[in-house]
Amino acid sequence: MQIEAELPNCLKRSSMNILHSPLPNLQSFPPMARITVIVTSLACLLLVAAGANQGRRPKDDAELRSWLENMLVHHRFTPEEAAAATGLPAAEVAAAAERLKIDSSVRPSRQAGAPLFVLPYPGGRHPRIGFLDGAVDPQRETKVSVFAPWEGGGYAVADIPEAIWMEVPGGRALLYLAHTHVATHWTKQNVTLQPLEWRKAEDGWQMERTLPNKVVFGTRVIPQRDHVQMEMSLTNGTAATLKGLVVQNCVMLKGLTGFEQQTNDNKVFKAPLVACHNADKSRWIITAWTPNHRAWGNAPCPCLHSDPKFPDCEAGQTVRLRGWLSFYEGADVSKELERIGKIEWLK
Repeated sequence: MQIEAELPNCLKRSSMNILHSPLPNLQSFPPMARITVIVTSLACLLLVAAGANQGRRPKDDAELRSWLENMLVHHRFTPEEAAAATGLPAAEVAAAAERLKIDSSVRPSRQAGAPLFVLPYPGGRHPRIGFLDGAVDPQRETKVSVFAPWEGGGYAVADIPEAIWMEVPGGRALLYLAHTHVATHWTKQNVTLQPLEWRKAEDGWQMERTLPNKVVFGTRVIPQRDHVQMEMSLTNGTAATLKGLVVQNCVMLKGLTGFEQQTNDNKVFKAPLVACHNADKSRWIITAWTPNHRAWGNAPCPCLHSDPKFPDCEAGQTVRLRGWLSFYEGADVSKELERIGKIEWLK
């Protein structure tokens, strides 16, 4: 039997099919070929988990340049990761970078007093370290990278929103989910939501999605000198009052240098504030959302959650949430948390 006849299929299957399809009949392969099939199948799973079938081809050179600078220069992607994000072959990514004179060795520096640097997260590299089966095909339209203000600090990925829940008769349902995992209100109806992108605004970035039931939600990200302000809105276009609107907002730490430990022992939970420190406790990342529902962390990812809850939203009404993300260098994080807790933006 030819191995090649089976191996390409794993890259062609949808994410859900791969996760639920058995391996080929290994008894039909020679011993060494069995190893190849197993390794390749596992590689396919990792590619799917990273969102390899989420590749989005840039429409022109201007868009290609923007995304390659985002990926290769700022996020330090490999050509293979950029290929997964753009849907282009890795060789074509490398050729385009050379043609467009994009130098991936450049180390951009932030000017003194400038706002924190924020970019849309491009996909292609999974923003989690662990619990990958809980976030297959992560969608980039809800994710932004917030870069640390210190040199070589990397970035945290804020997934805003990762999920929006709502009350339904007999329990609750996912009104929106930014990856594939638990069945949502829409996947149960075989409804596919179309991909979107962040839009550049005068003061930062914004995204907005209209769901099939005419519920509209959106997020604004506004970088400031020492923090990032975030605002989320939801407009109820249905005829009924929406209740139980709990939002999961996730800050993933895989790309933030020194914060990759898969533990909650390095985190402080003082709702609505959640903070995480590096190994020697000299640097911190802090986030908060109000009105707050729950403050927690997921060690395997690793990530921070300050999950808010929208007020009940009557038909035609718009409700809002406010969020915060900042970095801190120093020994007295308690004082810094107390300071942030008094800021009017979060009240």
